[in-house]
Amino acid sequence: MAAEENPSTACTGSSLLKPVSDITNLPLDQVNFVVCQLCALLSAFWFRLFLHPSKTSPFIRHVVATLLGLYFALFCFGWYALHFLLQSGLTYGIMILTGVEHMHKYCLVVALSYLSLCQITRVYVFDYGMYTADFTGPMMVITQKITSMAFEIHDGMARKEEHLTPGQKILAIRRMPSLLEYFSYNCNFMGILAGPTCSYNDYIAFIEGDPRRHRDQEADRKIQSKLKQSEPSPNTEVIRKVATSFFCLLVFLSVCKVFPVERNIDDDFIANTPFYAQVVYLYLSMLTTRPKYYFVWTLADAINNAAGFGFNGYDADGSPRWDLISNLRILNIELATSFKVFLDNWNIQTAHWLKRVCYERCPYHPTAATFILSAMWHGAYPGYYLTFLTGIVVTLAARAVRHNVRPHFLQSPSYKLVYDVITWAATQIAICYTVVPFVLLSVGPSMKFYRSWYFNLHIGCILLAVALPVKPRHLRLKEQQKNLLQGPVQQPVEATNTGFSQKEKAT
Repeated sequence: MAAEENPSTACTGSSLLKPVSDITNLPLDQVNFVVCQLCALLSAFWFRLFLHPSKTSPFIRHVVATLLGLYFALFCFGWYALHFLLQSGLTYGIMILTGVEHMHKYCLVVALSYLSLCQITRVYVFDYGMYTADFTGPMMVITQKITSMAFEIHDGMARKEEHLTPGQKILAIRRMPSLLEYFSYNCNFMGILAGPTCSYNDYIAFIEGDPRRHRDQEADRKIQSKLKQSEPSPNTEVIRKVATSFFCLLVFLSVCKVFPVERNIDDDFIANTPFYAQVVYLYLSMLTTRPKYYFVWTLADAINNAAGFGFNGYDADGSPRWDLISNLRILNIELATSFKVFLDNWNIQTAHWLKRVCYERCPYHPTAATFILSAMWHGAYPGYYLTFLTGIVVTLAARAVRHNVRPHFLQSPSYKLVYDVITWAATQIAICYTVVPFVLLSVGPSMKFYRSWYFNLHIGCILLAVALPVKPRHLRLKEQQKNLLQGPVQQPVEATNTGFSQKEKAT
């Protein structure tokens, strides 16, 4: 009977690949997802070669990209994919009807509320803790795109030019997108299943065949002329990323069950394992959860690159860069020596989104507001909120330590090496400690883990954040502006005294 149907099965899309699911013993919606991404990769090559901007119009490219995206969504998620159209259509109506002055606020509230409603329904009506592909995953990316576009339209059509930051000037949208352009941006086949998020201007420039037109205003003329003479091929980069993604998948399937995260809260493990061994096991168990994200995001990046999207200019040696919308840098993550460096290289496009729509615009407590928005965007599991609340205190403590301690270790390379080794170990343990609730999902298991550690990182981070002084962000920004006005001679001195780079001071 339909009433007795398993909800986790009901939300799955096509059953065409069920034999493959049975053979591999993998959930059907995960099989559908991987196969659709591989089909998207092949489609991306075809899209770049046969629907190149020199051969067809932007209208055709928009239509094909949108229809392919909706087909893949229907194949993976069935009629739940209609939520993608409903959420996009509802917010487009808000953009048209409310005007550019306040549309960004309304779109943020409505898009985030619609996403949250779907996530709550999936968690508490469907299978709680279901770690398979689900329709709210693509909606998270669409929510980012909707809200990013709303803020960029507001910047381009409602704010004065002199009030915009340099980054906002580049991304500002000067005219209202058409309905086709809007759905193509949100639902194109390259990013509908796994993203990553990109700016509307970057996407439209790619569709129209001029990917760097809004970013190269001050670029070297020789580099621009090189771009115009020959369009770089992404094939080498695509091959590298596809190989990396499937290597990560192989690693994940090989080791994910060797170090289960749940063992960190096993009573026997806690009672009989020395604390240093618990620390090592925590690191290994959380390390083995990351390759699945490496697989998904690297493959998604390869799909966009195969279509010709993601070109980011040339290196100093003339090599083309294909990292415009890359979502992670694996080596930087695994070798991160600070909480900030880890976050800067993990889910990069989401970090950009949070910075552009929240951190840069929030007048009070931007760090806390950004973590809370991130938790709301991720979903309804209580573990997400525990992770991001913990992340606030860890971030403040890490900032205080870097501000006060790091300058003392820059006197010689040997001191710097000692500092890097210590901060690498501290960062990796802090990340693992913070992210455990994100994996366990529920409050009970998460609190059991923290109790087994006596909340020591929470307590230590709070003490560090209180004891070590750090200037408020608005004072640091004022000081930065003052030094810029005084001239370039003052900038290196100020940066050396504080231990912060200009990029770090802005964030």
